[in-house]
Amino acid sequence: MPKNKSTGANLGFEKKLWQAADKLRSNMDAAEYKHVVLGLIFLKYISDTFTEVYNELKNDPDGLSDPEDVDEYRMRNVFWVPPEARWEYLQNNAKQPTIGNLIDDAMFAIERDNPALKGVLSKDYARPALNKQRLGEIIDLVGSIRLGDSENRSKDLLGRVYEYFLGQFADAEGKKGGQFYTPRSIVKLLVAMIEPYRGRIFDPCCGSGGMFVQSEKFIEAHGGRISDIAIYGQESNSTTGQLCKMNLAIRGIDANVQWGDSFHNDLHRDLKADFILANPPFNDSDWGGERLREDVRWKFGTPPAGNANFAWIQHFIHHLAPTGTAGFVLANGSMSSNIGGEGKIRKNIVEADLVDCMIALPPQLFYNTMIPACLWFVARDKSNHKFRDRSGQVLFIDARKMGEMVDRRHRELTDEDIKKIADAYHAWRGEGGEYEDVPGFCKSATLDEIRKHGHILTPGRYVGFEEEEDDGEPFEEKMERLTVELAEQFEKSRVLEERIKMNLGELGHDW
Repeated sequence: MPKNKSTGANLGFEKKLWQAADKLRSNMDAAEYKHVVLGLIFLKYISDTFTEVYNELKNDPDGLSDPEDVDEYRMRNVFWVPPEARWEYLQNNAKQPTIGNLIDDAMFAIERDNPALKGVLSKDYARPALNKQRLGEIIDLVGSIRLGDSENRSKDLLGRVYEYFLGQFADAEGKKGGQFYTPRSIVKLLVAMIEPYRGRIFDPCCGSGGMFVQSEKFIEAHGGRISDIAIYGQESNSTTGQLCKMNLAIRGIDANVQWGDSFHNDLHRDLKADFILANPPFNDSDWGGERLREDVRWKFGTPPAGNANFAWIQHFIHHLAPTGTAGFVLANGSMSSNIGGEGKIRKNIVEADLVDCMIALPPQLFYNTMIPACLWFVARDKSNHKFRDRSGQVLFIDARKMGEMVDRRHRELTDEDIKKIADAYHAWRGEGGEYEDVPGFCKSATLDEIRKHGHILTPGRYVGFEEEEDDGEPFEEKMERLTVELAEQFEKSRVLEERIKMNLGELGHDW
């Protein structure tokens, strides 16, 4: 892999820490170990942050500050850590057989004194199945790094460790890992495309909160203010929801994240979002669709009970504000399937002029599935809101050949890939730069062209083939040269064949 390319895999410290933590995992299931390690990392972070303020108050030259005054910490937007939950106390008792109970007590105490964390922390460290000697070793490992002091907060050290560990756990868990983690390069691309600078951001299947974290990074990188956005999420898996709340809490991101089934218990029923970012489960057959045959969200057709893809699409559209934009990941089948009325629903969505852009992704991007995937971008108002009038047009981008392999099984889009794709989209919708169709990469198609393809949205149908460079060699000369080369290869093959036969004969195996 070229070293000058930038991908999310270019890590050093995080990788070494993971390798050490993974050694301590031994035979423990990755899904279980995830909560053990990430819970301790979170505890170390808030304890480090607390300790820094505690020492500052304790050493107040005027002697007017009380380091045990809870309000001093709340004023600074720092979590209060009671004495029994402070890392130094736990570290000193890491080798005690009661360490599991001590950590559980610490987690309960932190939730008790910090209402924002109620129900978020894992409190099952005392269970008999968890090896307490191994637990003590993990505490020693996590205790060896500084996470929450101001220097490391400025480097987002904890954020990097947390994000890297989530990705590694997703890899270790295989298929289940996709329930809580969307690969970083895909999240970066989604955020770069829709540019959520200000307004309401919503993810109704938010997993561990990666979309929200990347949105915050995007805003900071572009000189925006976090206070200009409001974050809303919903997650059906309560333990995954805990990961999300911890992931947001370590970055100080305030969010309204609810636990519940988005289809059957929509806890943001009245929300109309400016931006929706999501990676719903692919081709989910167990979404309870038979109980939702009639619903206000199915404006473009009732989705099949055996596949939730078009239920998700319509759920996103339903929650978009009049000028809102959604970017989401789906299986490739969503672009062309006609099963169970999906083709008709897709046609109705296309004819309503809601589809803004379609991207075909390269293979092997995901930890949990080999199913080819694509990105949909839906815009409620393509006429004149902020950008040029794109009515009756859809941008198709074929990114299947992009990305680089970061190991034997996984590919990532590089920062250069992400920029190329996002720049094409932004130029097309009129944000500066000059857009032009590039054969094999991107094509701006009209609704009439899409109708001719039966409302199938696969980018390969529209972008055509990449133009090959003319090497300047006349066709007749090239054919003559290639014919001579082929004849030479045939002769070499014949000589090699005779040599093999002779060798076999000498071994007593006549041909």
